[in-house]
Amino acid sequence: MLYNKVFYEDREIKNERLELTDKGSLYFLGSNVTFRNCTLVLKVSGRNLLFDEGTRFIDCTFEVKQELKNHQQWVFASLTGCRFKGRLSGCDFGHWPDYSERAGHGAIEDCDFTEARMTGCRIMGSDPATLRFPQWPCFTILDPIGRARELNSVQWPGQVGPIVIETLGKQPPGTVALTEDATAIAKRFDTTPEELRTVIEKFDCILY
Repeated sequence: MLYNKVFYEDREIKNERLELTDKGSLYFLGSNVTFRNCTLVLKVSGRNLLFDEGTRFIDCTFEVKQELKNHQQWVFASLTGCRFKGRLSGCDFGHWPDYSERAGHGAIEDCDFTEARMTGCRIMGSDPATLRFPQWPCFTILDPIGRARELNSVQWPGQVGPIVIETLGKQPPGTVALTEDATAIAKRFDTTPEELRTVIEKFDCILY
């Protein structure tokens, strides 16, 4: 398939609504571009959405109309004061120089995920205190590596303990927060959101 290539680079874009929705296009949000107070409507897969170091989003809104899966390229971008709406799974945000040299330029601060539904999404190398995470049935584990032993000290329902919790210590260094969806976790690992919540409520390192 021959894709139509759409480039945004070497400029500042203000107060625009950008529809990145054509599945026959590759969108390159490239070097030295700043999006300020823009709304970006996303309805393509992660492979159609390509970021580069130096891409900056300031006070932007992302409307995710199609679940965005396993999109690590957010760590190439700098995100400040942005809002996310829609479903995100397996996405990483923040500063993660171990991922690649280009990811050393990534950052996230003062962003709002309260209107997003997140599963298996990580915040890397940034201050989670500046972020607003989605509420229940999503939940966010702060410092998952440092708190792994504590979280493993209790009985989790279904297969959540051996499959989800015991692997926290294997998250990449720099993982400061991990957001999951209790509904999705319960469905996959033989439990219910209610049973999960009774355990989650015991920990001050879990936001919900």
